Parts: sequence; C-alpha cells; structure tokens
Amino acid sequence: MTILAPLSAAAQRRPNHLAATLAKLAPAIFLVLLMILFTSLAPRFFSSLNLFNVLRQVSIYGILAVGMTFVILTRGIDLSVGSLAALTGLVAAVVAKGGADGRFVLPFVSGGLSWPFAALAAIVVGGVGGLIQGFFVARLSVPSFVVTLGGMTVFRGLALIVGNGGPISGFDEAFGWWGRGMIGPAPVPVIVFVVVAVLAGFVLSATRYGRAVYAVGSNPEAARLCGLNISGVLASVYALTGLAAGLGGFLLASRLNSAEAVAGAQYEMTVIAAVVIGGTSLYGGRGGIGGTVIGVLLIGVLLNGLVILNVSPYVQQLLIGAIIVGAVTFDVFVKGRVR
Repeated sequence: MTILAPLSAAAQRRPNHLAATLAKLAPAIFLVLLMILFTSLAPRFFSSLNLFNVLRQVSIYGILAVGMTFVILTRGIDLSVGSLAALTGLVAAVVAKGGADGRFVLPFVSGGLSWPFAALAAIVVGGVGGLIQGFFVARLSVPSFVVTLGGMTVFRGLALIVGNGGPISGFDEAFGWWGRGMIGPAPVPVIVFVVVAVLAGFVLSATRYGRAVYAVGSNPEAARLCGLNISGVLASVYALTGLAAGLGGFLLASRLNSAEAVAGAQYEMTVIAAVVIGGTSLYGGRGGIGGTVIGVLLIGVLLNGLVILNVSPYVQQLLIGAIIVGAVTFDVFVKGRVR
C-alpha cells in the first residue's frame, strides 16, 4: 500500500499535465498545420511577399491584442479598443494637420505639427480614455463589459465629432512612413508590433508588476490579503490597453493616409479572439504575450488564406466566430482537467 499510493497519485496527475501541455502547444500546432494546408492548396501563400503582407495586416491588431492581454489576464474585457483607435487616429490627424475643416484649429501651430507630436497626442488620449474606464472598473466596481461597451459608443461618438463624420487625410511623408515605410524587407508597423510585444512580454514575465497582474487575475482576494493594490493594478491594465489603442490608431491613420470615425470597426472582436485563441484564459491568471502573438498570426494566416482561396467574406466571419467558441470551450475543458 505504501508503494502503490504514490504511483496512483502520479498516474492521476499525468492527464492534468498532458492537458496543460496540450493547451500551451495547441495554437502553435494549429498555426503550423494551417500554413501547411494553405501552402498545399495555393503555393503562392508561402511566398515572402505574401507572408510579409500577412504580418503587415496583423501588426495593428497585434498591438491592440498585446494591451488586451493585460486586461483579460485580470478577468476583464475591453470592447472599446476599436472605437478608441478611431478616435486617437483622428486626434493624431488633427494635430498633424493643425486642425480639422476649420472647426478645431490648434492655436499654437500653423499648418500642423510633426509626427512625434501627433503620435504623442494619440497615445496620451488613448491612455487617458483607458484610465477613465479603469477608474469605473476598479474604483466603482462596474463590470468591465458594461463600462467598455459604453466606452465603445462614447469614443465612436467623439470620433464622429472630431472628424465631423468625414475623413481627415493627406499627411506628409514622415507621418506616412510609420504606416507604409520599410526597414530592410520588414514593414515598419511589423517592427513596432515586435518591439511592443517584446516589451510587454518582459513586463509580464520578469517584473513585480507582471506578477501582480497574474496574481489579481488568479485570485483577487488572495492578492488583496498579500497587500497588492488591486484597484491600482486593474486601473493600470485598462490604461495600458488605451495606450496600445492610441499607438494602433496613429499607425492605422498613417498606413491608410486617412483617419475617420469608422476606422477600427469590429477590431475588438478580432483582438479578443486572438488573445483567447492564443491561450489567455477568460477566467484570468493564465496566458501570456507569446500566445497572443501566435493567436494574432493564426487569425491573420486564416483570413489571408481564405482570401487567396476566394472564400466568401461571410464564411470567413462564420469561421472566426466558430474558432472563438471553440477556443473558449477548450479553455473551460482544460481548466476542468487541470483542476
């Protein structure tokens, strides 16, 4: 009996370890299989030109998804990132142009400011917008779904006011370089995405703040008893998501050479899907930036491959929705097995 008991316990732990390992590797395995499938059906899919095109397409989604990872790790959600990206893109456009159709004219500049001021304005506005939402979630205990659903509408309305329902376009070459420029063979937005992902990964894995984010998501009450400032951590993750939305809004306006209120529509669904598919649990406390990057690439590869194969956009939406449900279902299954 003394010998058999430890063996029995080890045997019971084995399925749990297998489920946890499978949960970590499943997105990467699926991504590789998907690339092999599309390459076999359409060889031009694996061309360097197309692969860089995929990376360029997902770079802005990816930046927003990095911010969303922090929020979901704390058991929250942010439905406003697409609207906030549209608003911050218009803010960057107003600063770069010196005004908008004669309605908003910056008193301290004639003809607009250079791109650093435009980018800074977009990032600051995004951070402030995220922080305001974080205040409602952290201090007033309003559910994040409700707060950010309202924020999605408010930010979109502000974007309509700033742009007067129309676009602001025609930026200088330096502004446009951030969205359409290249450094060697790599598009600039892709490099920005990589830098943001590396910094965020370092913060989550190697800093006290990152450990606090995981602790709050895993067990808020235990984190509070350990002396963590729960409200501060919660407010900060929404501010970080706002900063990411601001940067994404600036890059989107730069890439399109135009900023308008309808930009970023439904980005929140794609971003949330990427984070969840990448293995970050909606129950909080589990996941990371590496998985989010894989999730972003997976969605980008899927959409690009379906376009190359001339699959209907309606079917594409259906598949993305099915993948989201499947990812969440798998997350629930794995959580139960590990438990």
